[in-house]
Amino acid sequence: MAVRAIRVFGDPVLRAPSAPVDRIDDGVRALVQDLVDTVALPGRAGVAAPQIGVGVRAFSYNIDGEIGYVLNPVLEVSGDPVPTGEGCLSVPGLWHDALRHPWARVTGIDLDGEPVVLEGEGLLAQALQHETDHLDGMLYLSRLTPEDRRAAMKEVRESDWF
Repeated sequence: MAVRAIRVFGDPVLRAPSAPVDRIDDGVRALVQDLVDTVALPGRAGVAAPQIGVGVRAFSYNIDGEIGYVLNPVLEVSGDPVPTGEGCLSVPGLWHDALRHPWARVTGIDLDGEPVVLEGEGLLAQALQHETDHLDGMLYLSRLTPEDRRAAMKEVRESDWF
């Protein structure tokens, strides 16, 4: 299919909660292929459907060379949140410490309606939380301390892409 352009901070699709995938059809199959193609580029750990302009609960991931996707993910977390260095394709060029739980799991389905379970620590846990936040209409900037969020918003306002 295609590598899709990433929507950036300020685009309304990034702030709206995503609708569940209620029917797997050719449109959903094409969306998944676009998500997988888009996340396969170097330096990308995850891409959520809203980041390519589609408000449905789907994301792709690229962690430690494993590329995949999840439809209708439901997130579970464990452990106290800790500051974790994080960036986002939708907020290009910024890197801040977001508060993330050390362990996460998502359960969802694949294109055949079969269960998918992803769980882990480290980058996988961070990516699962980050991408699920996108599906809930939240950017990682909301996970910053108030002081860091003010600094990040200043960087956004001064960026050449905003």
